[in-house]
Amino acid sequence: MKLKDLRNMNDDDLVGKLAELKAELGKLKIQGAKGTLRKDSGKIRFRRRDIARVLTILREKSKKL
Repeated sequence: MKLKDLRNMNDDDLVGKLAELKAELGKLKIQGAKGTLRKDSGKIRFRRRDIARVLTILREKSKKL
């Protein structure tokens, strides 16, 4: 995810994106626990970073108010 794209989203879209990313991260963690996540094991790290980006932008927007 690009930071520029995330900054252009409104708060409702960011909250929706956050929920989507957390759900995807949960699925990836379950696959990792099962042992079926071989090629996509690097996606977990990137999803965690995307979640952190969204949370950071939400906090920045709340501090501006």
